[in-house]
Amino acid sequence: MEARATIKYVRTSPRKMRRVVDMIRGEHVEEAQRILRFSPLGASKDVAKLLSSAVANAEQSPGIVSQNLVVDRAWVDEGPTLRRFRPRAYGRATRVRKRTSHVTVVVKTMGE
Repeated sequence: MEARATIKYVRTSPRKMRRVVDMIRGEHVEEAQRILRFSPLGASKDVAKLLSSAVANAEQSPGIVSQNLVVDRAWVDEGPTLRRFRPRAYGRATRVRKRTSHVTVVVKTMGE
């Protein structure tokens, strides 16, 4: 049995988000939550919230206990980029790209 959770339009660049997701992929859920709790990376707070949502989704099925869950798959897709402009010298302007991410986490029971 597997369950998934998705968060969209997170205001963190996909490159930074992938660093956090790579740490928990394949880990036991309790170990993944521990890793995220003590990680100094800023994106770990959003991924921790997403992981707890995936666990809650899995527990909605009868007979599923959170101690038997493993992070099966987790991936980060690029969301839309917000384009802003910053004034520069001599009347010029440069583009500032504020990137967003779509993150998906899939948890499944250990026996599968």
